[in-house]
Amino acid sequence: MQTTTGAQRNPGIDLLRGLSIILVVIHHLALRIPLRIPLMHTGLSAVFPAMLLKALNWDGGKGVKIFFVVSGFLITDHTLRRWGSLGGINAIAFSMRRACRILPCLLVLLGILAALNLAGAPDFLFHHDSQTLPGAIFAALFMHLNLYEARTNYLPPNWDVLWSLSVEELFYAAFPILCLLGGRVPKLPGLVFALLALSSPFAEWQIRNASDIWQDEAYGPGISAIAMGVCAALLAHRITPSLFAKLTPWLGWAGSLGVGLYLIDGHVVWLTLGYATPLFFTTSCAALLLAFYNGWGKATGSQLLAWPRQWGRLSYEIYLSHMFVVMPMVHLFRASGENWTLGWVWFIPTLGLSFCLGTLVDRFLSRPADRWLLEKSGLRRPQPSGRIAEI
Repeated sequence: MQTTTGAQRNPGIDLLRGLSIILVVIHHLALRIPLRIPLMHTGLSAVFPAMLLKALNWDGGKGVKIFFVVSGFLITDHTLRRWGSLGGINAIAFSMRRACRILPCLLVLLGILAALNLAGAPDFLFHHDSQTLPGAIFAALFMHLNLYEARTNYLPPNWDVLWSLSVEELFYAAFPILCLLGGRVPKLPGLVFALLALSSPFAEWQIRNASDIWQDEAYGPGISAIAMGVCAALLAHRITPSLFAKLTPWLGWAGSLGVGLYLIDGHVVWLTLGYATPLFFTTSCAALLLAFYNGWGKATGSQLLAWPRQWGRLSYEIYLSHMFVVMPMVHLFRASGENWTLGWVWFIPTLGLSFCLGTLVDRFLSRPADRWLLEKSGLRRPQPSGRIAEI
């Protein structure tokens, strides 16, 4: 869940992330309304097919999987452009840049959550005896909040969204180590990431009997998705321009069809491919990223798609803050008498206010803190040349 800053942007990748975070917000609102598929009980059921409404309700997890693939792609792309090769990475500079980008919002969020928990705010209290405030904070800071939830049950909603950061942070810790090993054995990182990317069916099979929480939040499927993004970026830097140009339209259409099919009716894909389904999805995401990276889909830069692209630019900030909008909206909906005919209307202010809150977080916290920390650490430099801005 990273955002990019600077003038050089890729509208296709922003659009893909924008779609993903919108799906996450819709899912988190629908999940807390006491009906299995809330949108199908609203007036939208007379206009849109049930398959689409069902997908809008339950595609949040798939949106997070897209974020993982994009994250691996962008991290690897910028590493190659900044240091020339994976083996040339400056591990300290890489880790400091990640800390400057991730920690300000995370630390402020944890401070707010802790204060509200201590104040007794209902939506922020722990409801399981094995959960403690110090334990949750420690888990969020040290890459195992997903494991903490699997052991103790779900945390309150504003805490729960942090599970995906545990997966990403594990990748951030391991990535520079593997890159440095590549300085000694050049082909090692690519081989390791290829094996991790292809391990998705095994990772899913391994957790088939695990708790619902661990099936949603386990490290294996998430790391496999990130590794697929890494492999796509490595391929983008190695394939010849002429061949890349010929393949781009095929990659774009194949990726779009694969991603679209799984988002709209993942059940059919699962019935056909079984445990290979997540690999099909991450491969489709990687194909779409490669196409966007090479300029496919110029229409994604149109004004019509400007708002969802902006969601992609603010994906990290919106992801961390949107539950502060979702939960009040759930309470207001219930207090209003739960008018299901117009139930879909509640999704509109939820999306709008989540976007506004994410914009405020970006403008007054995330961007200024990132810039200040980079300047103080001596890491701030002019943007490197390329097609995608720094993340």
